[in-house]
Amino acid sequence: MSDDFGSGPFGRHSSGETDDTRAGEGPGADIQRPLDLVEVAGRIKWFDVAKGFGFIVPDDGSADVLLHITCLRRDGHQSASEGARVVVEATERPRGWQAFRVLSLDQSTAIHPSELPLPRTHVTVTPTSGLETAVVKWFNRLRGFGFLSRGDGTADIFVHMETLRRYGIAELKPGEMVLVRYGDGSKGRMAAEVRLLDGALPASH
Repeated sequence: MSDDFGSGPFGRHSSGETDDTRAGEGPGADIQRPLDLVEVAGRIKWFDVAKGFGFIVPDDGSADVLLHITCLRRDGHQSASEGARVVVEATERPRGWQAFRVLSLDQSTAIHPSELPLPRTHVTVTPTSGLETAVVKWFNRLRGFGFLSRGDGTADIFVHMETLRRYGIAELKPGEMVLVRYGDGSKGRMAAEVRLLDGALPASH
């Protein structure tokens, strides 16, 4: 028996099936179903196309369910936005629950970044600069922060994910140009306001 989850973080099946990520990637492909499938309804916690997986938070409060990109695409979806409603058939693996088939995915329920709640631990900073142009030096959505640069010889500006969400930005890409107001915070210079620079050209690297 084979399915398309062998390349995912949860590894091989406990029942000894052979993994084959090529099996049944086309919509409607005939894939043998595990016998222990459970239907799970919930919301997308996060999904990273580059990493090839994400997680679902079940409505019943049970453990998060791994959603692998091959499963998502096999059932006709290219990505899954944070907050989207999803119903899957899932099976329990040695390291946790994993989606086997996507039954439905409603992207219309996805949460806009500015609507996501801010954590109580987020440190705010009072801006002391004007609105200046900066380039994204590095940003990791999963870790929730990154750094901006105003050019060689200037101190990096720390930018928190929650600051981006406050201004309706989901994430930043290295080399992207933005407008930023910053001030002195616990991590040195910290962004207090970030705006996308309309019409900015992508970085050449």
